[in-house]
Order: sequence, then C-alpha cells, then structure tokens
Amino acid sequence: MTGGALLYTTPEAAAQATQWRRLLSAGAAEVKPATIRKWASRGHLTPRGLDEHDHPLYAHADVARAELATRGRALRLAGIPET
Repeated sequence: MTGGALLYTTPEAAAQATQWRRLLSAGAAEVKPATIRKWASRGHLTPRGLDEHDHPLYAHADVARAELATRGRALRLAGIPET
C-alpha cells in the first residue's frame, strides 16, 4: 500500500480484472498483462507509481474503472451477452 491506495503490478492488475470479468462471464473471460498494458497505452489506466524494478503500479480503483470501461466490448467479442 502506498499513500493509502492499494497498488497492483501489471500481472496483479490483470489477475484482479480477470476475477471481476469471470464473475460476469461464468469463468470464460480473462484479462492478461498485455491487456493491462494496452489499457494504459489507450488512456484507460494511468500508472500511480513504480515498483522496485521501475515497473508501473496501478491503483485498485483505476483498474476497476478500466475494466468497467472495456467490459462491454470485451464480452461481446467473446460472444458473452452483457448482463
């Protein structure tokens, strides 16, 4: 924890977003670390710091917002109707 915010590395952010997506897709949807990097490059997700290896760290709330913002399209592409 840094400054009161829970921060995730790219793989940790992907694992958290995968948990949220799987709740809505009966376990079918996965968010990979490359997806987290793509969200960041597209402006859906802003790094809030760096880890000891100078890799970006993402805030829990920011990962949740990025997952929500991209959820509909991702589920449609996977053939899963939105709920």
